[in-house]
Amino acid sequence: MCVAYPGRVETIEGRTAKVDFGGNIVNVNIGVVDVNVGDYVLVHAGMAIEAMPEEKAREILSVFSDIL
Repeated sequence: MCVAYPGRVETIEGRTAKVDFGGNIVNVNIGVVDVNVGDYVLVHAGMAIEAMPEEKAREILSVFSDIL
């Protein structure tokens, strides 16, 4: 099973963004999505696969929180 997780774009340099996942900052490839600093992205295997509204990201994060 594959799981993608939402995070907030903190900085962008070329095709790489630093994305905040609840305080963990991770380098993510953003080559296939059009995003700006402050946007939320859905990330799988180090690659942003979808840009999403903050509301949708928070909904997904809430589901993960409930599972844990």
